[in-house]
Amino acid sequence: MFSLLLAVIYAAFISLGLPDALLGSAWPTMYRVMNVPVSYAGIVSMIISCGTVISSLMSDRAVRRLGTHLVTVISVGLTALGLFGFSSAGAFWQLCVWAVPYGLGAGSVDAALNNYIALYYRSGHMNWLHCFWGLGAMAGPYIMGACLTGGYSFGAGYRVVFFIQLALTIVLVLSRPLWKKTPAGEAEKTGGKSFLRRVLKMTGAPVTMLAFFLYCALEGTTGLWASSFLVLRHNIAAESAASMASLFYIGITAGRFLSGFISDKLGDRRMVSIGIVCVLFGTVLLFVPVEFSAVAGLVFIGLGCAPVYPGLLHQTPVRFGAENAQAVMGMQMACAYVGSMTMPAFFGKLSDLLGMQIYPVILMAFAALLAFAVWNANRLTLDRK
Repeated sequence: MFSLLLAVIYAAFISLGLPDALLGSAWPTMYRVMNVPVSYAGIVSMIISCGTVISSLMSDRAVRRLGTHLVTVISVGLTALGLFGFSSAGAFWQLCVWAVPYGLGAGSVDAALNNYIALYYRSGHMNWLHCFWGLGAMAGPYIMGACLTGGYSFGAGYRVVFFIQLALTIVLVLSRPLWKKTPAGEAEKTGGKSFLRRVLKMTGAPVTMLAFFLYCALEGTTGLWASSFLVLRHNIAAESAASMASLFYIGITAGRFLSGFISDKLGDRRMVSIGIVCVLFGTVLLFVPVEFSAVAGLVFIGLGCAPVYPGLLHQTPVRFGAENAQAVMGMQMACAYVGSMTMPAFFGKLSDLLGMQIYPVILMAFAALLAFAVWNANRLTLDRK
């Protein structure tokens, strides 16, 4: 029964990734249909992100009251509702309305499932699950692109993903007996003693939250501006730069697949350290004024990022105790989303002033600060145990 439940959770992680890159791939068509400036994608993205942060912060209370299974069902259902709304939207204000359930559906399920895996499954599964998220994130734009090149509207792409999410919602509803056969209920009850307002008072919690913020700032900034860096600093054609920049995400996905085989043997702490060293090496390669070195640098940064996020997540119950894990997990996810929401935009403004040559400088700064935050988190939490 446990293995069947794990298969359901793997499917849920694919579904988490599917909607994440849809807006970016569909927007070049959407903004023309809706007759709005191209920059308005930022408004929709901000609404989605704010909803995700709010639901992440509420995940502890939601799981305590409803349980991981029901929170997952409701969250995936909300995401499906948002996708259906996007598929039928004909005006920009409608996108803004449907972006609310779209965003609210993502945060709680992400925090709840990551905590569930951290509590009851080994580290390898955490890496593989996030690898499956990457597969979903890559499949979303492919589905949208296939619909658009096939002569269909962007609404058709959203509808395809909506039906996938709807099917998963039904599977999750039917999987309820599987969840009852796990020890989750006991942990969810004991979690009632932990409240979000107390999380930051825990030893090592603030610096751990900072680590999540910095990791997602690093990943989000690297991914968003990689193509621009290759074009503006190395004079690579835009079409070729887009393909080369995708190697960063391929590196993350492949790295997490490989990490799943060795993380149990090496341990989360060592995997995170190896990953950060790999990222720092990749940022050094970006300084070399050679095209191959820049591309190799992006690959190394992707491979280095791969074990960091899953490793930090999987350490949560060890750092703070199973009874506090869900509350801490919600805060960690919220900090992560804030990092990915704000720092890539901040870099864009900074590059307007200083030029794209600061790209490797900023990435190295993020990586160095991340290393410092992780070291302090280990010193304050793991080293005391």
